Amino acid sequence: MAGTGLVAGEVVVDALPYFDQGYEAPGVREAAAALVEEETRRYRPTKNYLSYLTAPDYSAFERERVGGICGFISLLFNFRYELPAPSSGQKNDITAWQECVNNSMAQLEHQAVRIENLELMSQHGCNAWKVYNENLVHMIEHAQKELQKLRKHIQDLNWQRKNMQLTAGSKLREMESTWVSLVSKNYEIERTILKTKILPLLLPRDTIIQRNAAN
Repeated sequence: MAGTGLVAGEVVVDALPYFDQGYEAPGVREAAAALVEEETRRYRPTKNYLSYLTAPDYSAFERERVGGICGFISLLFNFRYELPAPSSGQKNDITAWQECVNNSMAQLEHQAVRIENLELMSQHGCNAWKVYNENLVHMIEHAQKELQKLRKHIQDLNWQRKNMQLTAGSKLREMESTWVSLVSKNYEIERTILKTKILPLLLPRDTIIQRNAAN
């Protein structure tokens, strides 16, 4: 079959797997395996083309970095729950005591916000979780519908390809039969013409004169 969008006179030969026969004939599978083996001998595949490299040691630089971050985070979180008093040298420093008071107020406000968040979670968290689950269910249903549409589209496309190939195969078979018939007729015509040319050369001269006289 000729492909679309090709240069004039260019033809692409396509297989018709829904119509062609003979794939299970003796020797076909062996011939295909031989072609594959020849290809793999020229381009030997490797399971791991990076096998010659040494395995990277990620822990060599990750441990120090992660350890530093964890230490900083633990220090940050612990500071929220601490209420340090002024040091012994700052017992009479009003600024130090003011900083302690501000820190205490910040900690109390932080705890109050956490309590409010927990109360809101206890009141609305269950419904919010249900809504979230419902949204997930709708998303799954939508994805399943899209999957069914895609599968149906693939099935329709396969049926369309099958019908096109069967139709093309029937036309090819009909054209092949017509070609064989025309070739046979041409052979008979050439045979008859050749016979009329050679027969006079094979007959005796007297017989030819008698036939011409009779005509």
